[in-house]
Amino acid sequence: MTSTLLTGIGSLVTNDPVHGGPLGLIEDAALVVDGERIAWTGPASAAPDADVRHDVGGRAVLPGFVDSHSHLVFAGDRTREFNARMSGRAYEAGGIRTTVAATRAASDEDLEANLVRHLAEGLRQGTTTQETKSGYGLTVDDEARALALAARHTDEVTYLGAHIVAPEYADDPAAYVALVTGPMLDACAPHARWVDVFCEKGAFDGDQARAILTAGAARGLTPRVHANQLTYGPGVQLAVELGAASADHCTHLTDEDVAALAASDTVATLLPGAEFSTRAEWPDARRLLDAGATVALSTDCNPGSSYTSSMPFCLALAVRDMGMTPDEAVWSATAGGAKALRRTDVGALTPGARADLQILDAPSHVHFAYRPGVPLVGEVWRAGARVS
Repeated sequence: MTSTLLTGIGSLVTNDPVHGGPLGLIEDAALVVDGERIAWTGPASAAPDADVRHDVGGRAVLPGFVDSHSHLVFAGDRTREFNARMSGRAYEAGGIRTTVAATRAASDEDLEANLVRHLAEGLRQGTTTQETKSGYGLTVDDEARALALAARHTDEVTYLGAHIVAPEYADDPAAYVALVTGPMLDACAPHARWVDVFCEKGAFDGDQARAILTAGAARGLTPRVHANQLTYGPGVQLAVELGAASADHCTHLTDEDVAALAASDTVATLLPGAEFSTRAEWPDARRLLDAGATVALSTDCNPGSSYTSSMPFCLALAVRDMGMTPDEAVWSATAGGAKALRRTDVGALTPGARADLQILDAPSHVHFAYRPGVPLVGEVWRAGARVS
């Protein structure tokens, strides 16, 4: 294996507290990549030798983003729905059901091509670890094929048969829950690591969500929950009770919800792209952080409510509208996302971690919020190789 010394780093975000503060920031830094792993980080003056030297010319280096919540296996387009919403007009199309119809009608080849295109978009913008879900098939065969396609391209695959009640079961949601926890789970579990449910008024209530998550857990899938996005509800408390890796959205929280998250290992994953795209109330990141909860940031990339694959954009929104500092937002988009996926090998640049990193065309990570919308990611490395 070849080792590479990256030197001339203006500022290096390691997310290693040994270097001081949550970001473990090192100025005038260097790091050594040995094969697929980080071998060393520290001041440039103390850098060891390596086979290859790569001078980044004073630019900032930080871990690759860990996007822990997305919905990338879909077909179709909901431009007219978005345009109507942004224009203040009523729109009577079927929302998620519109995407379900298009996804069911699409070929495997078209679904996979769309998935790969969105993964490449994220990679160019610094995302080196990507979770994605099913949820736009809502039949046994369509959910299983969505997960099988996703598993070809990422290890972080989530079974979301419980996105909404399938249209065929609109008059019998109990029968759909039985399908999700029975034959559909049997077909999907071999392709997934996680089980998720949209616990929300109009989707699945607390009892239904509990049945779905516990059935998934019995098949070896770890729970995560779409919780408290549109209204106050039982999602966050259920996530904490069941030891879910994350409660995602967390827009409408009681004091008890915040306290439960702060006292648990369940990560509060905030998805500002959804609030941006729906003009909804912003999650209060400051409230969660001040209480001691662990916060992650993610894109929620999906065709209806958050059609962005850009973690830098979501980071800027979090700083501008959710009360986060630039340092907190960067940590939440890297180390926080890793915690939401229960990963210790990504989200940080520490010895032994996978060498997933981004090199900015800027001297500091603060530029993500300071210069929103500007393409700042100059290079992306994953598992020790430059990929963008």
